[in-house]
Amino acid sequence: MSGRFAGAGGVLGAAGGTGPDTSPAPGAAGRTAGAGVSEGAGGGAAAAAGRTAALVPVLDVGGTHVTAALVDPADGLPVPASVTRRELGSHAGADGILDAIAEAAAGLPAGHLPRWGVAMPGPFDYAAGIGRFSGVGKFESLSGVDVGAGLLRRLAGRAERMCFLNDADAFALGEYRAGAAAGHERVLCLTLGTGVGSSFLRGRPVHDGPDVPPEGHAHRLTVAGRPLEDTVSRRAMRAHYARLAAAAGSREDDLAGERARGGGADGADDLADDRAGERAAPDVREIAARAARGDAVAAEVFRYAFDALGRALAPWAGRFGAGAVVVGGSMARSWDLVAPALAGGLAAAGGPAAAVLPARRPDHAPLIGAAQWVRDAPGAA
Repeated sequence: MSGRFAGAGGVLGAAGGTGPDTSPAPGAAGRTAGAGVSEGAGGGAAAAAGRTAALVPVLDVGGTHVTAALVDPADGLPVPASVTRRELGSHAGADGILDAIAEAAAGLPAGHLPRWGVAMPGPFDYAAGIGRFSGVGKFESLSGVDVGAGLLRRLAGRAERMCFLNDADAFALGEYRAGAAAGHERVLCLTLGTGVGSSFLRGRPVHDGPDVPPEGHAHRLTVAGRPLEDTVSRRAMRAHYARLAAAAGSREDDLAGERARGGGADGADDLADDRAGERAAPDVREIAARAARGDAVAAEVFRYAFDALGRALAPWAGRFGAGAVVVGGSMARSWDLVAPALAGGLAAAGGPAAAVLPARRPDHAPLIGAAQWVRDAPGAA
């Protein structure tokens, strides 16, 4: 059913036909695709009825889901009844992914602003709206695809412009507007899930200059000469647990030796074993549960990973002058394991005396930030 979606007020027909959106034509993110805001659609969330004219439509696209919502500019928060979350297969074909995203968008009540805020993971050309996902294990079918044009075509009459931004930047803007980052002039925001998302925020995300890592994102840093996410990621932590459990179980004497060696990932052989270890090990949520039950190996996996993250971030947090480090993402739910190790690593490597804080709006911050991005965009009313 490529190109047609049942929305709140009926079926939206896609302009331009129903063929695959595989053309890498540039510049679609700001292209006009429809006649403006639809006036005839009704239904949807009762709480949003009667006040949708100025609401900002937003999308938060993740590797397993897409969330759609309307954000009220009066308070900057999502209208609760408008928030919907749908499954999304990041390994599907380009049309399947775009269909699923547009289907979630079309389910929102009509009458909102025609500019959409869209939080997307990278690598992505946010200015042009084109996917650059080659070799990253997700959304590979969108590499070179004009995502902006595909969504505008599917949402004809509901969208004139797609304002894309990095998902970690959206999270940071949301926490700055209405969460734990509020009141801090400079803040480092982290999202800990499959990998490490980050944003150095000074009112707006900072992506270049001597005070931030390359492109302003921490995942480009290294630990012991290897990519950061070889140490701090779902994959790396599961593999580390498998290695420690196989070598030492929960025996404290072996665990002490592991700490003395620096905690694990040690050379090319360990990297080659990561995938096998990931298959053999429990997921990170279960590792956290085992740590809470007293499993010393599980506790060491968290300690090592987030101590290493703190040490890697310390010089950059110092240069940037971060007054706080705000942490969200699925791993942040294990706060008692994450926070002490992260704060300890920052301090041990001479980082600033910044408060390490849990996100106040972990689920809605990307939606809030995407709406802020739309309001701040050139030409926004």
